Amino acid sequence: MPHRKSAVKHIRADKRKAEVNRRRKVTLRTTLKKAEAAIEAGDSEAAEGLYRQASGHLDRAAQKGVIKRGAADRRKSRLAQKLNEISAD
Repeated sequence: MPHRKSAVKHIRADKRKAEVNRRRKVTLRTTLKKAEAAIEAGDSEAAEGLYRQASGHLDRAAQKGVIKRGAADRRKSRLAQKLNEISAD
């Protein structure tokens, strides 16, 4: 148990922050899966919109420290490559 009042407050705040981060990660994963599914289906128009949405979620997650900046950039790059492959066909 924490000994100081401020430590108790930090524990409460950490729980709130963890819940927000958990929700951000779930939303991020869902958006990425939807974008990948649209790319696999070959629907370039829907995939384009979902890519933009996923890109925004990745940037926001990296900005908030939920995932690392390099991980966000890598995921965006790989998703863009897949999108470009179906757009070129």
